[in-house]
Order: sequence, then C-alpha cells, then structure tokens
Amino acid sequence: MNFEKTDALKVLAIAGSPRRNGNTDLLLARAIEGATSEKIEVVKIVLTEMCIAPCRHCDGCLPTGRCVVEDDQQNVHQLLRAANRIILASPIFFMGLTAQTKAMIDRCQALWVLKYVLKLPVPYDSKIKRKGLFLSVGGTGFTKLFEPALETVKVFFRVLECEMEPPVVFRRIDEKGDILKHPTALQEAFEAGRRLV
Repeated sequence: MNFEKTDALKVLAIAGSPRRNGNTDLLLARAIEGATSEKIEVVKIVLTEMCIAPCRHCDGCLPTGRCVVEDDQQNVHQLLRAANRIILASPIFFMGLTAQTKAMIDRCQALWVLKYVLKLPVPYDSKIKRKGLFLSVGGTGFTKLFEPALETVKVFFRVLECEMEPPVVFRRIDEKGDILKHPTALQEAFEAGRRLV
C-alpha cells in the first residue's frame, strides 16, 4: 500500500482502535470526509490488520535509520515519510494510546535515528509543510484524560516534522456509537479534516 505518484496532497489516515467502526473510527471517517473536499490523495491504514511487532531496542537502526525488523512497519515508515498530512486516531486505554498505536509509534525509533542521529530529513519531500491531527475519545470524564497520550503524539509528530493541529478529543464517550449522540463531535472532526488541507 503506497501513495500514487501524483501532485495531489497526500494524507495518511491511521486507525489505531482495536474496535472496528467504533467511536474513533467514526471520527476518523468524518475527518477524512472533511479532507477529501479538496484535491488530495488519502491512504488509510488499520493497525489491527497489520503485523507490527513492538520495538525491541536492538539499536539495529543506528547505522542506517532503517528498522531491521521485517514486518508491516516497513511500509508504514514509507507512508509516514511520503505523507504531507497525517491523521492519527486512537481511543484512550488506561490514560494512554492503544497498544497497536503505541507499537507503531515506538517502531518509529528508526525515524528518530534518521532525524537526530544521522541528521537526515524524515519527509521524502521537505518542501511541503507537513501537518498532523490527533483524534481521540475516552470513556471517563477525567480532566487530564488525554494529557499522557497527547505528550506521546506531540513527540511522534515532531519526529515526523509535522506541525500538530489542535487535537479533536471527547470525554465520556465509551459505548460503541456514543459519538453519534454527541451534538458536535462529527462536525468538529469534519472541520478539522477540512482545515488540515
């Protein structure tokens, strides 16, 4: 799975929820709809459908900036480097990102090496300003519910050389379909996607 060689703005949408068609997926779908109101190319990946092992901190990426573990993350790295816009969607589990999302981010250690150790550009096309958007829901009403995840996402986008847009997050969304009862959530996601491009 790759972007085609076109002049269109390239948007990578990452579904990080283990529950298909749940609240986070619905937000992601609306953000994609907002983005596709413009001339862009969208590639969506679903992390639960991919084989991505956890980072084993073997330092195998240090010489080249390429992860030595051969699985679907190799393709994810290509997509992350090619994208001009990245939409990351993950619900909150135990005050953090889902295991699938965190594994994908941890495996971006190779891109961290590329940027900070080898001093090479992460994006394939560094002339285009890159932006990142985070979408999330959480079941509780904790005031700091999203803070731990947001810190991880901020670092993730910084490594990818993406300017982070204001996140679109909603508390007290737990049962499947709860987001549909929220008065503004889907429209907010749509508008965030539209602004992204």
